[in-house]
Amino acid sequence: MTGKERRQQLLDVARALFAEKGFDGTSIEEIAHRAGVSKPVVYEHFGGKEGVYAVVVDREMRTLLDLVVSALSAGHPRDLLEQAAGALLDYIDNNTDGFRVLVRDSPVASNSGTFSSLLNDIASQVEHILALQFSARGYEAKLAPLYSQALVGMVALTGQWWLEAHKPKKEEVAAHLVNLAWNGLSHLEHKPRLSTR
Repeated sequence: MTGKERRQQLLDVARALFAEKGFDGTSIEEIAHRAGVSKPVVYEHFGGKEGVYAVVVDREMRTLLDLVVSALSAGHPRDLLEQAAGALLDYIDNNTDGFRVLVRDSPVASNSGTFSSLLNDIASQVEHILALQFSARGYEAKLAPLYSQALVGMVALTGQWWLEAHKPKKEEVAAHLVNLAWNGLSHLEHKPRLSTR
């Protein structure tokens, strides 16, 4: 293997272990054993468990943020809501190990590199869209941060629950999230459907 290939192999092995056992339950010895290398090889590439964990988390955060931001392409505000919810649920479905790593508590005491900071980044993107929509409709744009946090938090927590339940189907979960966010509890549709998927 080239150095680049070995590094990717170690990241893949570590990602799976962190998803399965968490940061504290994973050891350098186990990463090395599953990769079929010696411990010094892992240390050479990452400097230690904290180093490999930081790279895994950073890559997952960038992947998820890129997916959500690219999903917020254009259209009616309800379509944007559908696109964002769908992107997060797609990430959970297609990158289960990565999502499991992100939602675990970070062993590093910092404001960056945590699921909470990622949600704040996504909420910031949503906030700008909501502020424009609020202004266009005569609502106070200064409330956009509150609503963006509420919407992103609702989708993220539901995503964590759905990761374990995997019922109902992903599109149905997205439709119900959009239904609640768009119509509110007082105007829930009886059988919500997505219009963009």
